Amino acid sequence: MSTIRIAQLSCGTEYSRVQFEIESAARAVGAKIVYPDVSYDQVKEALDRFGFKPKSTQLQLMIARAVSLADRKFEADAVFITTCFRCAEAALVRNELRRFIQENTKLPVVTYSFTERLKASQLLTRMEALVTIVTRKELLARERQSGITAGIDSGSSTTKAVIMENNKIIGKDWTPSGAVVIETAEQVLANAMKQAGVEMKDIEAMGTTGYGRFTIGKHFNCKLVQEELTVNSKGAVWLADRQKGEATIIDIGGMDNKAITVRDGIPDNFTMGGICAGASGRFLQMTANRLKIDIKDLGAMAVKGNWANAKMNSYCSVFGIQDLVTNLGDGKKFEDVAAAACHSVAEQVYEQQLQEIDVRRPIIEVGGTSLISGLVKAVGEVLGEEPIVPHDSQYIGAVGGALLSSGFL
Repeated sequence: MSTIRIAQLSCGTEYSRVQFEIESAARAVGAKIVYPDVSYDQVKEALDRFGFKPKSTQLQLMIARAVSLADRKFEADAVFITTCFRCAEAALVRNELRRFIQENTKLPVVTYSFTERLKASQLLTRMEALVTIVTRKELLARERQSGITAGIDSGSSTTKAVIMENNKIIGKDWTPSGAVVIETAEQVLANAMKQAGVEMKDIEAMGTTGYGRFTIGKHFNCKLVQEELTVNSKGAVWLADRQKGEATIIDIGGMDNKAITVRDGIPDNFTMGGICAGASGRFLQMTANRLKIDIKDLGAMAVKGNWANAKMNSYCSVFGIQDLVTNLGDGKKFEDVAAAACHSVAEQVYEQQLQEIDVRRPIIEVGGTSLISGLVKAVGEVLGEEPIVPHDSQYIGAVGGALLSSGFL
């Protein structure tokens, strides 16, 4: 297989000394960073066509390179658009170029705002997902599971396992992720197999995803070991029965969030991460702990409250809890505080993740936090449309693993 060429459209990566990290991340997943060649005259023409001339010459070059890709004057398999998070002009150009590339090409795109402390490890999942979309498009287009297969999702907060047979879930289990990922995976897999009435010898293929995927993949000799962006999106559209057409998938995780746009079940743009854990499920767990209730009860409590009575506007989980304590000290109702916490997470997901993609309808909300009804309500209020929460929405990664791994049979 030829090396996957990822076209980089960037500003400030050499100055910030992060270029080496970007290229290292690409090499780690078998890809190569390439730079579209453009002439001085092409830069001027591109700026006229684009209708905007930024002050930065590097941003001008970014625009010209994007036009070169759109006009097929330079061949690439995927696009990585990145600028410094401190520059407002760069953020504007980055987002407009992402939209321009998507409107004029079929190349998968990921955008990223970097800091001077960027490390290759922070980009691995993004680069791996770009490579997966290019090299496994036929596999990602798979709409039905066949045979008896298993999927394991080793997430930061929970580990899930699913057993599927002929396009149906016949066994499932989840538990909080333990210190030893293999032990946790063995536990949920055993429970899922028991529920399904099958033994290990009956399983024809297995797929794994999540933070512990490489360790688990090696231990179980999995057919599929794949990053969570593509696997989760596949599981989401299968569970929501939205494998045709367009959709946006929102997965608010324990450590990071993912927003993915798909077309006919295949991702074409995604973003992940966030400024702080204040926009994650971890913050909601901290809120539940502070209110001395189970996280399972937080959603129902939030649905009864009014977030406007106890506003939380902090991006940081630490200061978010400070807002929470202040509200409680002011005698605010627990219901209002719970609603405010859910609304704060929803707002931050909108401001951080959903500005990096073009939201397409329908919106599918998945992951463990999609079981928190107050958060689902808050996401609907912020986006102006109630999201679809499919049955078994917390099992997207495991379902995606079982579904995709059946393609290796």
